[in-house]
Amino acid sequence: MANQTSRFPWRHLIGFLLSVILTLAALWIGLYSGFSMTWIIGIIVALAILQALIQLLMFMHMTESSNGKHQTHIMMHSAFIAVVVVIGTLWVVSYGFH
Repeated sequence: MANQTSRFPWRHLIGFLLSVILTLAALWIGLYSGFSMTWIIGIIVALAILQALIQLLMFMHMTESSNGKHQTHIMMHSAFIAVVVVIGTLWVVSYGFH
């Protein structure tokens, strides 16, 4: 108990504020910008990837490991599974509708 510090969680607050700002930016781009649909989707995807990285670094403690190999391996495995699920879902949903 003596090792605990009562510091304010600045990293969490900054991560939360960045997430809110990115969400509001995506909302504004989707609703009020005059961009074409292709640009809107591209920008929103880029903002989503940036927000996912912020979530991983600020909240999921990706940088707090003494051995970063284990967490990197888990993240690469998870990304592979996510890509397979998304591509598989798109393939199944679009099969036969062309």
